[in-house]
Amino acid sequence: MRLWTDAAWLAGRWQREVLLEVDGAGRWSRIEAGRACPPDARRLPGAVLPPLVNAHSHAFQRAMAGLAERREQDQDDFWSWRDAMYGVALRITPDELRGLATRLYRELLGGGYTQVVEFHYLQHRQDGRPYEDELAMAWALVDAARDAGIGLTLLPVLYAHQGFGKRGLREDQRRFKTDADWVWRACQRLRQAGVNAGVALHSLRAAHAADVDALLARVGDAELPIHIHAAEQTAEVDDCLRLLGQRPVQWLAPRLDPRWQLVHATHLLPDEIEAIARSGAGVVLCPGTEANLGDGLPPLAACLQAGIPLTLGSDSQVTREWREELRWLEYTQRLLVRQRNVCAKPPAEPSSAARLFEAMQAGSARAAGLADWGLRVGARADWLVLDPDAEGLEHVALERLLDALVFASRGPCFSEVGVAGRVVLEG
Repeated sequence: MRLWTDAAWLAGRWQREVLLEVDGAGRWSRIEAGRACPPDARRLPGAVLPPLVNAHSHAFQRAMAGLAERREQDQDDFWSWRDAMYGVALRITPDELRGLATRLYRELLGGGYTQVVEFHYLQHRQDGRPYEDELAMAWALVDAARDAGIGLTLLPVLYAHQGFGKRGLREDQRRFKTDADWVWRACQRLRQAGVNAGVALHSLRAAHAADVDALLARVGDAELPIHIHAAEQTAEVDDCLRLLGQRPVQWLAPRLDPRWQLVHATHLLPDEIEAIARSGAGVVLCPGTEANLGDGLPPLAACLQAGIPLTLGSDSQVTREWREELRWLEYTQRLLVRQRNVCAKPPAEPSSAARLFEAMQAGSARAAGLADWGLRVGARADWLVLDPDAEGLEHVALERLLDALVFASRGPCFSEVGVAGRVVLEG
């Protein structure tokens, strides 16, 4: 299949008259700028962007998005929100999860994501007993991704304890219970079924030191993604320091390598940022959720400066498009330092939107356990076509189009979304 566009975002900049060829395996086999449109190519109706990976999703939490925005008591924070979330988690069946996730994944496609990484810890029946097939909830997510047409990376999660120094789970966490053997067995079964799968540890409060090391012993040197929530809340950092004598990222640092992704990493010290950068590990930022939960602001400028691979996640699903996440990242930094275009790096990178977008492109493949990503020969043939008539994009010059998309557009903005050489969303 041959596609042609007036303009495409290639190698960090807009390039004109671009021919894109897709091979029989749904991968880019040829991408060339400065080419007239061949007679056998399909002319795309707008400028083309590479999509992004959504590197952190809890699909079942889509059921409560917008329904936890009232304060019924004196204190409302992450921990009270978590209790409400457990109530939702205790009710969802595999069939309901499939329907809910299918709807969510279509929304994510419309938001510019074509691969979703599911941090999957909702495993068992409502009473905590295993399903006849212990992966029933995982297969529901696999089916949902297929139904929606989005790429999926599935991470079964090790979730064994209720907190630092507290062994076992609370009664309202009963559906989450796993150990290293369970997670590794689930990962192997998923991969044998052709599912792109890795592993995850919920957090150091839910996976204690022995659990972490047990899972790492089973993974060995296998090349697959390893994700963990880390340093999201100050209470988590304080408890870790009190029980383990180190902050979460300090404790994790000797174990980190390029397979690891630290989700949130909101509360980092300079030496922790240096340790992450040295290890090659990535950081997954979820600015919409982090703002919604009152987590705090990540040290974004320092992470960019250190060259840490970054990606975005929709997490609790209160936001479901990457342009809004990038806007949150830049705007919160502006409020923090009371300056503008904080994420830009002139003179080479004067656009905040472009620098953030490129940073997320660079981290996407590894976070999802893929060999390559983007508008690059050999990568999966995924694309986004910008609607030139979308609100905020009308009559914007090409060199400012990405800026307008992130900071000035509203409503639907993609007229077409392609995954693996096939149009999965249009109109």
